[in-house]
Amino acid sequence: MAGKVKWVTDIEKSVLINNFEKRGWIQVTENEDWNFYWMSVQTIRNVFSVETGYRLSDDQIVNHFPNHYELTRKDLMVKNIKRYRKELEKEGSPLAEKDENGKYLYLDFVPVTYMLPADYNLFVEEFRKSPSSTWIMKPCGKAQGKGIFLINKLSQIKKWSRDSKTSSFVTQSTKEAYVISLYINNPLLIGGRKFDLRLYVLVSTYRPLRCYMYKLGFCRFCTVKYTPSTSELDNMFVHLTNVAIQKHGEDYNHIHGGKWTVSNLRLYLESTRGKEVTSKLFDEIHWIIVQSLKAVAPVMNNDKHCFECYGYDIIIDDKLKPWLIEVNASPSLTSSTANDRILKYNLINDTLNIAVPNGEIPDCKWNKSPPKEVLGNYEILWVIRTLFPSEVGSVIPAPRCCVYDEELAQGDGADRELRSRQGQSQGPKGGRSRDSGRTVLTTWK
Repeated sequence: MAGKVKWVTDIEKSVLINNFEKRGWIQVTENEDWNFYWMSVQTIRNVFSVETGYRLSDDQIVNHFPNHYELTRKDLMVKNIKRYRKELEKEGSPLAEKDENGKYLYLDFVPVTYMLPADYNLFVEEFRKSPSSTWIMKPCGKAQGKGIFLINKLSQIKKWSRDSKTSSFVTQSTKEAYVISLYINNPLLIGGRKFDLRLYVLVSTYRPLRCYMYKLGFCRFCTVKYTPSTSELDNMFVHLTNVAIQKHGEDYNHIHGGKWTVSNLRLYLESTRGKEVTSKLFDEIHWIIVQSLKAVAPVMNNDKHCFECYGYDIIIDDKLKPWLIEVNASPSLTSSTANDRILKYNLINDTLNIAVPNGEIPDCKWNKSPPKEVLGNYEILWVIRTLFPSEVGSVIPAPRCCVYDEELAQGDGADRELRSRQGQSQGPKGGRSRDSGRTVLTTWK
């Protein structure tokens, strides 16, 4: 299509605007004709609202899926992952296999979690099994560490309930929903400090699933050395890695922002723990991300006008087991350091190269499949492509079929882990391999 892309944003960040201007795109207002709208999650609600929304045309795309909250709201993410496990169990999939203690062998990647106030009785039952355990409470709809606190006594929950001006866990209408999760009290420490990983994942479509991992994620460190001591449960500089909290600490370093690159973490782990276990760790992280996306894919409104860049938060424990903590729909584009600014500028640049091929006016009817050379620092994590009409029948006699293309998904180890489990993940509905296992056929629900 001829003409320049017309863009709008309600997020005034230089890493966005500089990328739009670099491409020669034209800024317009939301009331004018636009092709590309990078919007907040509040605005996306209005765009797709039954009352205030409007129909998008084929030359318009936006940066959120309509019901992204199925993944990015803490309670719904857990609910969808639990449902996904149950469905795999029902299908008899080896992927849902459990050990002798009833724990999932392959799908145990989210800490034990309950919704409050709805699951209060279930939580109490679990708490009493391990009364010395620590739990972390988070409001379902907030970010940047707001409203989070740790507890290790049931009386603290009751106090929270009273402070929230509600007399009963049954009456929920006036109460903000929280999730309460078993706290990972044995985090991997570097220099005595707790950290988490912020990884960026781009999804261009959920059905079929096509997702990309950004190679340049980073670690966020706490400014105070970690201690599991109950006397420090209230010290968020010990327990929460969010920059929005840590930047107020006395020991916060404004030059490096308490951050490490993922590549530095990898080098550190290879030198201290060995290459093999480090590769296994990163394979497992990739596995977690793909499974979380597959868990929400059936309920996600896969609107053709949408793509989304998620911020995944992962914590690694001292046994090098990764845990999915949460997924953010609007990962911060604020730059805390010079390196941070470069990373986020390049992140947006590479995201736009995939979401808006060649920087041209979008055409939602075109099945976007960008060539490898435009991926930049993204690597394909998982892709299932629809068979071309000429392939259907000649390959397998199924009218609705997709292909998991391993030649496309050749990331740093992600494909090795996916290959080892791909055969299991299909369950009884699963496909079959052909061409010596180079391509796996699968039907997509």
